[in-house]
Amino acid sequence: MSTTAPKPRLVSPNFITEIIEEDLQTGRYQKIVTRFPPEPNGYAHLGHAIASYIDFGIAHDYGGECRLRMDDTNPEAEKAEYAEALIADMRWLGWDWGPEVSYASNYFEQLYQMAERLIQKGLAYVDSVSPEEMARLRGTVDKPGTPSPYRNRSVEENLALFRRMRAGEFPNGAHVLRAKIDLASPNMKLRDPVLYRIVHAEHYRTGQQWCIYPSYDFAQATTDALDGVTHSLCSLEFVDNRAIYDWLMDHLWGEPPLHQTPRPHQYEFGRRSLEYTVVSKRKLRKLVEGGYVRGWDDPRMPTLAGQRRRGVRPQAIRRFAGQVGISRTNRTVDIALLEGAIRDDLNTTAPRVMAVLHPLKVVLTNLTEPRTVSLPYWPHDVIEESPDGLVALPSGERVRPEEAVRQVTLTREIYIEADDFALNPPKGFKRLVPGGTVRLKMAGVVRCDTYQTDQNGQVTELHCTLLEEAKAAGVIHWVSASEAVPAEFRLYDRLFTVPHPEAEAKELEDEHETPDDHDFLRFVNPKSLEVVHGYIEPSVLKDPKETRYQLERNGYFWQDPLDSKPEALVFNRIVTLKDTWARAAAREQEAKRTGEAKTPARAKVSSPAPQSEPQLTPKQQSVLQNFMAQGIHEAEARILAREPRLADFLLQAAQSAPLSALAHWVVNDLGAALRSGEAKIAPAGLAGLVRLLEAGEINTRIAKDVLAEALQTGQDPLEIVQQKRLRQVSDLGALEPIVERILAENPDKVAAYRAGKSGLMGFFVGQVMRETQGQANPKRVQELISRKLG
Repeated sequence: MSTTAPKPRLVSPNFITEIIEEDLQTGRYQKIVTRFPPEPNGYAHLGHAIASYIDFGIAHDYGGECRLRMDDTNPEAEKAEYAEALIADMRWLGWDWGPEVSYASNYFEQLYQMAERLIQKGLAYVDSVSPEEMARLRGTVDKPGTPSPYRNRSVEENLALFRRMRAGEFPNGAHVLRAKIDLASPNMKLRDPVLYRIVHAEHYRTGQQWCIYPSYDFAQATTDALDGVTHSLCSLEFVDNRAIYDWLMDHLWGEPPLHQTPRPHQYEFGRRSLEYTVVSKRKLRKLVEGGYVRGWDDPRMPTLAGQRRRGVRPQAIRRFAGQVGISRTNRTVDIALLEGAIRDDLNTTAPRVMAVLHPLKVVLTNLTEPRTVSLPYWPHDVIEESPDGLVALPSGERVRPEEAVRQVTLTREIYIEADDFALNPPKGFKRLVPGGTVRLKMAGVVRCDTYQTDQNGQVTELHCTLLEEAKAAGVIHWVSASEAVPAEFRLYDRLFTVPHPEAEAKELEDEHETPDDHDFLRFVNPKSLEVVHGYIEPSVLKDPKETRYQLERNGYFWQDPLDSKPEALVFNRIVTLKDTWARAAAREQEAKRTGEAKTPARAKVSSPAPQSEPQLTPKQQSVLQNFMAQGIHEAEARILAREPRLADFLLQAAQSAPLSALAHWVVNDLGAALRSGEAKIAPAGLAGLVRLLEAGEINTRIAKDVLAEALQTGQDPLEIVQQKRLRQVSDLGALEPIVERILAENPDKVAAYRAGKSGLMGFFVGQVMRETQGQANPKRVQELISRKLG
């Protein structure tokens, strides 16, 4: 009797799979249905890959289904371009969601009818107070909310107003529809959350058919139910939103149109962030618009489009996502895990060929006729691991190992890597030196007899003798100078120089380093892309363009799918052969251990030593985790967890500005005043200032100055900005004469900058900032100076 092998799991057992297994065993659900609901307001990134792996993987493991649904309820930020890119990326990852993609916008009419049903039940009302007043009336964590004067409108009045909102009779912000839940709830999310808002903007799918749109909380629960979802999986920052999810299902599920669908339940897992990168769409947009990368598909970007163009295979992304796993807590993932998954995937799929990236010419003085050398595509370890004893050619055809070879020509003139020769070799150097020998891969041993240099003493050419038999300590690769193909090699590396660029930016105190502090862009790695020109063996010309190679000793590469042409080959480095960053970190740790490490050049915000702090109570620990889940740095979240006064102020301000953007200001700039009770600024005032900062209308220097004045005078920050016309100057026409004058006044520093002292950029930008009293846009200034200085 034949048996079918069990289907391999994608997702390792965890607390969510335990819930699912119990639900299936008890008959709560007959079939598991999950969903992956990205918002089409940007490109998919590695965070989306991990989340989608969980959603689709769990559905796969339990024979269920996973819906791909666009959460398109914000017409001001969403585009068809983003929706199409998200669908293409999920298809590239290999996910199957059936014949159709689901859209929240498909359900707008049904969602509207459910909102009317809540009004008819007396569970929702139209509120007409301002956003600032609404935030004030919600109360604080220690003080219950106050009912809006419109909370007790009659059902008839609420229905009439809501229908007029739909008809477009009111401007943006005039009214909102709120749930009537509990203004005294300790969960702030339950204090009459907004269900619908007025937004007069064209939707990329429905056009101008609608001018009211559901909130995230209302749309997620209801569309999950309409899609037949059983287990709604989301990250930990939505743990408090679950109460709204359940409230909506308590009052809507079981009635049309949800009378024939399973009741969904929400479960949260810890969010995964990745070292040496950022995944905030706003910050990724800054990288693109600021010219730090070459677009959303730049191979340095954490977007799936960028990873795809770099040459990463979807199998590697899925392998990585599976290794990350699921837990109840947030965790930062070492980027080495991703790089390791990519190497593991390519090791058995990328044939080996030779290329020289930094060419040094070698003349084999005694070689009179070219020789043909047969080189294998695969090393012995890969051959031994082959389950069927066969290996692949670059074409994909599987053959016996002895057939997986290509022919290369050894000619009188060849190229080797420049760093494979040293006049003054370091200890342990096993390559070529004057008078020394080395083995050319599969082509014999050479001895360096003489060498030539240019006027700067740089070695330009070696004259060597090819020996039939001789001892050699090392082996190097090579290509024929006459037959190799010229190529451009793009050596991509990590995008940032520090593991946590956002957290590092918040901790910087030295405002002289750059004029706009707390800016993650200062940690962009200037060596994240190095372009070199070398040569690759001609065998690659007959291979499919999408072939990925291991270039001997240089890393894994493939041809750039957009820029590479038959007449001009361009290769992207997908990943290095080894984790060079880990070795550098090990050297740094050893230097610190032996006392050789240099004192850090910049000061950081000092935090109390952990051992000197009293342990957090369970309640404080919960507050800490909640704040960290919403993107607040741990050091600041700890302070907020211990100090309810600061936390209350932050939560009130967060009603009208991003909480993660506010936290640093509350803790570091307002902390002392709030503790002493002398803060003369309202939460809404700080929120308004931060909104201007986030929108780019002011910079950090302006914000700090305005905040300091507001604390002294009690004046609203927005009024100070307006009265003093403190807007960031971004007009290049206004900035250019100032930049030109400063450069003219500092010819010695201009010369030093052009000679390689790039750190002087901070000096030039700082001079412009002082000249403009801090109102210049530092990014624009830097772009202008870079252009002026070439």
